[in-house]
Amino acid sequence: MPGGTSDTRSDEHLLTAHINGDLHAFSTLIHRHQERLWAVAYRTLNNPDDAADALQDALFNAHRMAHSYRADARVSTWLHRIVVNACLDRIRRDKLRPTVSLPEFEIPAMAAREDRYAAVDLSMTIGDALAQLPEEQRAVVVALDVEGLSIAETAQRLGVAEGTVKSRSSRARLRLAKLLGHLKEDS
Repeated sequence: MPGGTSDTRSDEHLLTAHINGDLHAFSTLIHRHQERLWAVAYRTLNNPDDAADALQDALFNAHRMAHSYRADARVSTWLHRIVVNACLDRIRRDKLRPTVSLPEFEIPAMAAREDRYAAVDLSMTIGDALAQLPEEQRAVVVALDVEGLSIAETAQRLGVAEGTVKSRSSRARLRLAKLLGHLKEDS
């Protein structure tokens, strides 16, 4: 079934079919990987709206630039790299155009208010700490510590050497330890 989830063609075959004019191949490919690509975008940007925009940009670029795929990595790795690059581009753009957030309105909680507030506060604290890392370090931390990828997988996905992943990870973890040290003291 073209475009359906029962399509058993490999990612590489789907991308080739897309390049050759198959109208359903790219859609099938993206449906196969959409949850993982969304997770990468969301974890990198820590904002669902920005993640959705970056993912849309990335998928548009992948669709348009499919002919540039060189088969030196898996298609899923190629897509991951495009998503990470779109996220990093968005971060760089946002640094050039800072925005002012709207005030948050408190909505009464239905149950266990203090537990939810603590969880939200912890999540925001960690998100703020991640946001203070340089983009390259944040991408490594998300890949290694959030997605659980190995050093080799992270290096391949980000298009850098394994040693670069290790050094970025080490620097990022030291910085996060300083930024989040108060959490250990509070417990």
